[in-house]
Amino acid sequence: MTDTIPRRLFDQARVRPEAFAYFEKRGGAWRGTTWKAYAAEVRRAARALVSLGFAPTSRVCILGNNRPEWAIVDLAAMAAGGAPAGIYTTCSKEEVQYIVHHAEAPIVLVENREQWEKVHKVRGELPHLRHIVLMRDAGDVDDPTALSWEAFLAKADATDDAEIERRVEALEPTGLATLIYTSGTTGPPKGVMLSHENLAWTARNAQELTGGNARDICLSYLPLSHIAEQMFTLHGPCTMGSSVYYAESILKVADNLKEVRPTIFFGVPRIWEKFHAAISGKLAQATGAKARIARFARGIGARVASYRTRGEPLPLALALQYEVASRLVFSKLREALGLDRARVLVSGAAPITKDVIEFLASLDLIVLEVYGQSEDTGPTSFNRPGRARFGSVGPAIPGVEVKIAEDGEILVKGPNVFLGYFKDEEATREALRDGFLCSGDLGEFDRDGFLFITGRKKDILITAGGKNIAPKNIEGALKGHALVGEAVVIGDRRKYLTALVSLDPEAAAAYAKEHGLDPASLHADAGVRADVQRALDGINATLARVETVKKFTITKRPFSIDAGELTPTLKVKRKIVNQNFAAEIEAMYADDAG
Repeated sequence: MTDTIPRRLFDQARVRPEAFAYFEKRGGAWRGTTWKAYAAEVRRAARALVSLGFAPTSRVCILGNNRPEWAIVDLAAMAAGGAPAGIYTTCSKEEVQYIVHHAEAPIVLVENREQWEKVHKVRGELPHLRHIVLMRDAGDVDDPTALSWEAFLAKADATDDAEIERRVEALEPTGLATLIYTSGTTGPPKGVMLSHENLAWTARNAQELTGGNARDICLSYLPLSHIAEQMFTLHGPCTMGSSVYYAESILKVADNLKEVRPTIFFGVPRIWEKFHAAISGKLAQATGAKARIARFARGIGARVASYRTRGEPLPLALALQYEVASRLVFSKLREALGLDRARVLVSGAAPITKDVIEFLASLDLIVLEVYGQSEDTGPTSFNRPGRARFGSVGPAIPGVEVKIAEDGEILVKGPNVFLGYFKDEEATREALRDGFLCSGDLGEFDRDGFLFITGRKKDILITAGGKNIAPKNIEGALKGHALVGEAVVIGDRRKYLTALVSLDPEAAAAYAKEHGLDPASLHADAGVRADVQRALDGINATLARVETVKKFTITKRPFSIDAGELTPTLKVKRKIVNQNFAAEIEAMYADDAG
């Protein structure tokens, strides 16, 4: 019997049938579904897929926000012998057409009319598509190929449970389990093929690294099209028997956090940066005794973090001071954020600056950075509880071999490395060499085995003088400024480096209100420019002369997903930024004075 995620789901239903698998908020209240009911929902959806002609090796695309139907159809597709392929809700109709057609999906699940319209408008360019299934409460659409959620489930009656059991039993470890379409920072999305072994092995490994168990609780809010969120929402819970709460929306995450109080919380760097900005803003307003208590607590928190990240017990005196700091500051802060029960806090999907992690650690919020990519099912290395080093992305996860190539590229080999890219042999050959995944990232290990990311192979800037410069660390340092949302260093084939800086909307709004300014004109405000210049001067002082940023421009608007400048996981698309802000870039080089 192959150990797969669908098999683990059905095992959870047998072992803990009445325990809650997931919760969703309906009618203003959180309503739970048991593991027994969850497994039955997945079986029914799998039978419905088969009744609609879904064959083993078929694919189903899913276009919607995080909600139970997403997970049910994802797991049902695997149980039926096929594979799901998620699509980001921010994708255009052209991007949706590309993925659905590339996946050759006969069935697409959509959340609502807005997402249905994306498929409907390109229906003539989708020769493989036969059925469009709508999630609950999507409303009626005028489409003969569309099925409501209820009508879809009713199709299950034509297929019995024995067929699903037979298909689950027939799953092979190296068989395709899911397609993760990359968000396209360097070109059209590629379909990352992950096997049943990839998912099952990585989920078990993650459980062991975090000490995960059936009592754990997660909040699902990041796009489920991303492998990291799938691990926290789908594969991890099916492995551990833990519970998932589906956030009402990305805008409600702060409120839902306080209601759910998760024990494990995963956030992309922007989430932690927002916490950093909000907390530091409030601390800056503290005066007198409150300010002194905050300084005392942060000092204690930083010392405690140094022991905990090494897995060492606290000295008695420090433990007593920590109890005082916790009572006065830490416990109140954690409760205010909804993190009072959180025992594992994780940052991933993009680099985070050391300053942000150290700041949060000083407030008893130890955020553990994970590094990896879709091609190795999420994790390559992880700053695990008791063995972490701020600024690094942790040691290689157990069972995975990680080495540094002669040119500095990080190479990965292990049970988590993908099968290849769907229908793209050339890209697969480039990514998999001599059994190793070529990550495209540059890095180095310290003497204790902690991995440090030094740059992105394809992001290397080569100046007119022939100097190779990795912009990541410079950009990360700039983003450490409270007002800065994103930063992109420019300099390829140029005499010197410049930077495009976009303001963080929330921080900019607060600054404008405090100083009585128009938020729309902050990009040109002399005070804001001076603020950013001071930060840049400090950064430049730590860099070699060739690495220093000579000029910067604050953009009139933030970089956005809609404009194509950010991926759905908030990674910058350099090519698009360079195109969209070409005039601003050229203006910085107009005199070419260097």
